[in-house]
Amino acid sequence: MIQKVLIANRGEIAVRIIRALRELNIKSVAVYATVDKDSLHVMLADEAVCIGDHKLSNSYLNQNAILQAAVNTHVQAIHPGYGFLSENAQFAKACKQLNIKFIGPSHELIEIMGDKQSARETMRKAGVPIVPGSDGLVDTLEDAYYESSKIGYPVLIKATAGGGGKGMRVCHTQNDLKDAYNQARREARNAFGDDSVYLEKYVANPRHIEVQILGDSHGNAIHLFERECSVQRNNQKMIEEAPVQNLSTQTKEKLYAVSLKAAKAIRYESCGTLEFIMDTDERFYFIEMNTRIQVEHPITEAITGIDIIKEQIHIAEGKKLSFMQSHIKALGHAIEVRVNAEDPYDGFKPQSGRIQGIHFPGGNGVRIDSYVYQGYAIPPFYDSMIAKVIVHAFNRDDAIEKAIRCMEEMDVEGITTNQEFQLEILLNEAFLDNKYDTSLVRHVLETRVK
Repeated sequence: MIQKVLIANRGEIAVRIIRALRELNIKSVAVYATVDKDSLHVMLADEAVCIGDHKLSNSYLNQNAILQAAVNTHVQAIHPGYGFLSENAQFAKACKQLNIKFIGPSHELIEIMGDKQSARETMRKAGVPIVPGSDGLVDTLEDAYYESSKIGYPVLIKATAGGGGKGMRVCHTQNDLKDAYNQARREARNAFGDDSVYLEKYVANPRHIEVQILGDSHGNAIHLFERECSVQRNNQKMIEEAPVQNLSTQTKEKLYAVSLKAAKAIRYESCGTLEFIMDTDERFYFIEMNTRIQVEHPITEAITGIDIIKEQIHIAEGKKLSFMQSHIKALGHAIEVRVNAEDPYDGFKPQSGRIQGIHFPGGNGVRIDSYVYQGYAIPPFYDSMIAKVIVHAFNRDDAIEKAIRCMEEMDVEGITTNQEFQLEILLNEAFLDNKYDTSLVRHVLETRVK
């Protein structure tokens, strides 16, 4: 049994994990960079250990410091959250070598599925449809020219490691390739310490649909339905919905079947998400698998009533899933709105500074996942998200109305946020009519300029 867990993360996800641990009567250990000493996760944890300064390589990506903290505090497990080391196979392996449970899949599975190129090949062998792309990693610019001409422009250059839209560049012509290729590799190296990239055929303005799965060590695998994640800026999600209301039952059943087939083919353990792009004819293609908790997991929790973090912990303890597929129903509709400290009208430029005042919305069916408070100084070194507003209602229309009310009620003083822009999205005709794709944010910005 797990009695104490170290959370190798910061921000709202660290707070979320600590709360789940407390409800399970499991002790928590927070780690933090010096600039995060006043962060909420540090205050809420049973213990807290400073692991370095604000530089990622010295703190949240510093495996040695985190593992030393885990050993010193005598934890039985480490929860990586999302981002940082959550999909780092080397870190998961190091945990195992120290006899510390990594709350997630095995390092072998992370290596296969966390690397987007090997994940594509694994899914192809499992019969999952994939986007046409390069046969492997594209290690040189010469290879990039060759593969691009074979695939056909436009192409998408993608980092094999990490996520969050980093290390990705669209290249429309041969003339753009050199700059795009070099930029993608440089960004990937800076963000993930790995500049490996591969190429995919670029599908213009698709929908972004994903399926949440859970698997245990006893061979059981279930899905928790799907999420719509097509409201994006710079390949990063802004608003998510669950379930997807405007997909045919046939397409949904295919998505579930393909996802479970993939999970069972690799004997997946823990929570995971299969991400697909979908065209206007509801043809879908696998793009990647996230072998970790997702930022948007709360909307799935809202419609199913399942605490995914707790389930992750139970799976890590070697327990069977708490339920069967037939037990799970999708009830109502949920929407998550990400509130970021950024300026949408200046290229979504991140903002930092001290929060002079803050009021979060509340009421029936409203959940706030955050780590900030009045007087908190947002550091300029990390992701700009400061809160997630999650709403749940009987149907999509009611959920949208609730989300609109929450965005109107929320008040943050002292820093610039994307709150007003998110409200624009929620009020947009295409969003209201549920007829949108990944081009929505761009269209809203273009309309505003005109």
